Amino acid sequence: MQKTNADSRGGLHIPMPRYSETSAADQAVTNAMLKALRTVRSATSPAPASPTELERQRRGQKVLGRLASPSLGLSWEPFDLDGMPAAWVRPERGHDPRKVVLYCHGGGYTSGSLDYSRVLASKIANRTGYEVLCFEYRLAPEHPYPAARQDAMKAWDYLMFQGYGARDVVLLGDSAGGNLALVLTLMLRDAHRQLPRRLVLFSPWTDMTLSGESYARCAHSDPSLTADYMQATRDAYAPGLDWKDPLLSPVFGDFTGFPPVMIQVGSQEILFDDSARLHENLLAQGIPCRMECWEDMWHVFQMFLLKQSERAICHVADFLLEMF
Repeated sequence: MQKTNADSRGGLHIPMPRYSETSAADQAVTNAMLKALRTVRSATSPAPASPTELERQRRGQKVLGRLASPSLGLSWEPFDLDGMPAAWVRPERGHDPRKVVLYCHGGGYTSGSLDYSRVLASKIANRTGYEVLCFEYRLAPEHPYPAARQDAMKAWDYLMFQGYGARDVVLLGDSAGGNLALVLTLMLRDAHRQLPRRLVLFSPWTDMTLSGESYARCAHSDPSLTADYMQATRDAYAPGLDWKDPLLSPVFGDFTGFPPVMIQVGSQEILFDDSARLHENLLAQGIPCRMECWEDMWHVFQMFLLKQSERAICHVADFLLEMF
């Protein structure tokens, strides 16, 4: 079910579509998933810099990725990109090889891998027919800022060397990967280079000052993230830096020249305001932006086996397929 409400952030009143469950059976599945997530909450430790906790998180994300192998009709092709692990997800037939998605994975800049990337990359490739390039950027605390953004630029340059034009590329990112997709676009723009065709962001982390009101409003409803966890990952990635710098907190950036943006976020998550404020700022600066709020959903819910997840991915496919 879709309805449009006006949310108020930063003095602006921005209408946005809000989607909810369509049946009691679907709601029951969602409630069961929420209960399970709260039981096995991955972010209970506020100290991801602890070697033991860091390894547990990274191992858990690999397991999650391996549980959702590519759909039939897709190939998974790992390769070495100048010393950086990377992989293509390619539809085996009926696709347009001239268009590509560059996917920046999430994980708070401290975890995430090709295995984790495999889930969303496969869903996007399956729905759009586009090839998806995943890359495994270096992680903090071993490799703090700016290692991840340097690796993102390496992946972008690889696509350019392969003969893609910037306008053939869609940038996709979830959570910290959404942050990285925005940062990469800012870097390209400031270097006077061509920008990607569109941006798609799932629950992007846009504000490392952690100032959004939703940190308090959704503290008890978010089944996967905590403020302590976000603070710890930030401190591991960018210790002692100016967190208002747009290359760390893109919500404070100048978006002049940006392509159209699509944002999807769950109503339950503490990072809701990171999306809402980005949405407002993009619109205020004249950048086309569509933000969707998915009721009762959590951080990067698109990864999970839910009807709402499949509906959300279909909306992304429509957004992308309309652009050419």
